Amino acid sequence: MRRGSRPRADVLPILGREPTSRVGDLTGPELAEAAHRVARRLPPGSRVAISGSDETARLIHFLGADLAGCASLLVDPDWPDLDAVLDDARPDVFLDADAPLGEDLGTEVPVGDESTWFYLPTSSGTTGRPKVLARSRGSWLRSFPALGLPLEPSDRVLIPGPLCSSLFLFGALHALSGGADLRLLGRWSASAAAEATRDATVVHLVPAQLSALLAVLEHDPLLRSRCALRVVVCGGAKLDPSLAERLAKALPGCRLVEYYGSAEQSLIAVRHDERLMPVVDVGVLDGRLLVRSDLAFEGYLKRGELVPASTDWTGDQAVQHPDGSLEVLGRAGAVIDTGARLVAVEAVESVLREVDGVLDVVVAATPHPRFGSLITAVVEGDARLPDLRAHARRKLHPAERPRRWLTARALPRTASGKPARAVIAERLSSGEQL
Repeated sequence: MRRGSRPRADVLPILGREPTSRVGDLTGPELAEAAHRVARRLPPGSRVAISGSDETARLIHFLGADLAGCASLLVDPDWPDLDAVLDDARPDVFLDADAPLGEDLGTEVPVGDESTWFYLPTSSGTTGRPKVLARSRGSWLRSFPALGLPLEPSDRVLIPGPLCSSLFLFGALHALSGGADLRLLGRWSASAAAEATRDATVVHLVPAQLSALLAVLEHDPLLRSRCALRVVVCGGAKLDPSLAERLAKALPGCRLVEYYGSAEQSLIAVRHDERLMPVVDVGVLDGRLLVRSDLAFEGYLKRGELVPASTDWTGDQAVQHPDGSLEVLGRAGAVIDTGARLVAVEAVESVLREVDGVLDVVVAATPHPRFGSLITAVVEGDARLPDLRAHARRKLHPAERPRRWLTARALPRTASGKPARAVIAERLSSGEQL
């Protein structure tokens, strides 16, 4: 679909095509018909907040809202401050996807073009209250080919997390735009995801979820032998090389596609082989990553008003190598002042994830009256403490080694599956149990 062009009535705008894929038990034409029923009941160009427990129904309402030229906020009931998020988004209409449809307003569709806002995503909320963003259709339509992953008609794409995470929504819409069938789990479960790989050929997830999925497959040879995955698409956080090695060992021949981006920037770089290559214009200035992209968001919504934001700086530290490839080092502010050294938490986490039995780990600061902060490692998994300490002694500078070790059956997480760092830090400071 060209910029500024009006889509045909039989085309779902954000897909750029008529849907041909199956979503659960729905065929492509049934999905389109259901989306049109929703669209006819919405005021054109309004802002819509979509809640509900059925992810297929939420997807239908999202596609229907887009047909009506509406911008949708997919509500996450686990947001730490839902009222504040709604106050920023200021939706005109509240839709419960589990409820019967309202009155038919006779809205003629489709409405708008590529510049139309279709989505009000939120930042991940890993470090505080989620921010509400505004995205145009065109920014995502251009993101689909930028991923560089053509899908086959026989593919079935597994989305193992809720659509209120932009990472999982992107995976779902990419699948539908590519003509592949779609399987929505709604809520992350490593065992349910492993079972779903019996007939899923592609999966979108974050590194912590890939680690947990592999742990299930590694301990169940029969299930692993029946796994149909040919592609794993991983985003949301830096992928440790050890995790890529585990995937190659457990599922030989399964292709790994890693991408780097954000809710604000969409895709920035993609790794199809050994290198993370930019898909937009990038540069590195004083160690900070600079991006110029037509895939970026429009700005933030604050109390209903658009606040334009700079889309140039990502907030990440990076190195660009002579061949153009990127090495993303982590968030510029993700450091702990121990009184003797500034410690980059993501570097420490990467080292600790190499230990057998570690599913995931978050390194955070515990306040200390003398040293300022103690480096604290919160470990998810069944790794032995002596093994963790010994590995830290071998691989980390003395100032980088955790002084406090905690275990958690499951780390607090955002909807996308990333550790909720703000929640973990708050509980460490207050002494609350993780």
